[in-house]
Amino acid sequence: MSRLPSIRVRVESSIRAIPAEAWDACAFGRAPGAETPSGAAKELSGRTKEEKAESPSQLVESNSEIDPRNPFVSHAFLASLEESGTVAARTGWLPQHIVVEDKAGEILAAMPCYMKSHSQGEYVFDHGWADAFERAGGQYYPKLQAAVPFTPVTGPRLLVRPHPNFDALREALTAAGIELAGRRGTSSLHITFPTRPEWEYLTGRGLLARTDRQFHWLNAGYRTFDDFLAALSSRKRKNLMRERREAQEGVEIVRLTGSDLTEEVWDAFFDFYMDTGSRKWGRPYLNRAFFSIVSAAMADRIVLILARRHRRWIAGALNFLGQHTLYGRYWGATEHRPFLHFELCYYQAIEHAIEHKLARVEAGAQGPHKIARGYLPVTTYSSHYIVDPGFRRAVANYLEQERAYVKAEAEELAALAPFRKNADAEEERDG
Repeated sequence: MSRLPSIRVRVESSIRAIPAEAWDACAFGRAPGAETPSGAAKELSGRTKEEKAESPSQLVESNSEIDPRNPFVSHAFLASLEESGTVAARTGWLPQHIVVEDKAGEILAAMPCYMKSHSQGEYVFDHGWADAFERAGGQYYPKLQAAVPFTPVTGPRLLVRPHPNFDALREALTAAGIELAGRRGTSSLHITFPTRPEWEYLTGRGLLARTDRQFHWLNAGYRTFDDFLAALSSRKRKNLMRERREAQEGVEIVRLTGSDLTEEVWDAFFDFYMDTGSRKWGRPYLNRAFFSIVSAAMADRIVLILARRHRRWIAGALNFLGQHTLYGRYWGATEHRPFLHFELCYYQAIEHAIEHKLARVEAGAQGPHKIARGYLPVTTYSSHYIVDPGFRRAVANYLEQERAYVKAEAEELAALAPFRKNADAEEERDG
């Protein structure tokens, strides 16, 4: 390995201070050991019909695969959050992006970072840590967060462009994050939803390791939605078909992307988002301007699924596209209809993934009810650096127990997968 040239580290309070081309070269750089972009397609096309029908539950570990075009770490997405004002000091998300560059000013690595004055919009919950530390006389906020705001999606956080000294640059980013946390007088640094290779590296670097779980749909090489249905047990298949019939009755469902994403469409979706978000969270995170800005910046990476009744939009689900992943993000409705949420958020997403030969659908945080709809438990990760040694030991002890619980729960949930077992398949063939 060649010697790492002289580097310097700077912190930027706006992503607009970082050229988009340079940021994206880091965001979409290939880490050693990451699957090739064609890996998912090869996996899907290489199975026999029998394997495609009977092995979906064995694909859970494929979540560790890195989507090479994760839309949320793109300069366009992060800039849309800042330009809309949803990410700013006044909302408790002060950008503190870390940049590593060589002496000629070429950007070699970056990390999206924010100084936080609260723990909202993160989906890795540390409110209990904050309460405990402050009861003991400490000050938990501000803290430093390496993340994509409001986005519980696994993706790279240590963004390093292709370089012979990849490991040294990753180390420089990590050290810079820890140093920044100390220099800013924060209690901690939290790197949330990194990839598993990053999490393993950070654990080896001494950061505290945390796990959680989500539910993702994994494509076992299905050619049609009926192929997916055929992989389910008879009872689950009938329930799913019934839900789809009831959801679709009297409703027109459309999928929009690109130039079809008009301001009239975004007005309708924002009404859904505000109505549902206000009931779920009290105060939705995003404002109306964000949707216009992100649509102008990356409309071809957006799939908006809308339901219409009597020529009036009544519900919608917003998705973003990676290279081989469909990411479900927001849902809302102004008219309640049985199973419409499942249809727009889960079944339409599965259909879209099958039609476009995508490897998986990530349907957001939480939700064990997704299992019955074909979404399987997968592990998510976060890494934490706590400045105070005593508090760090207490959190480490807690996380050791929590990891064991998360692992056991995931195994129990996986056993509830709706897919046919071999005996079920034999019985259906005999019938």
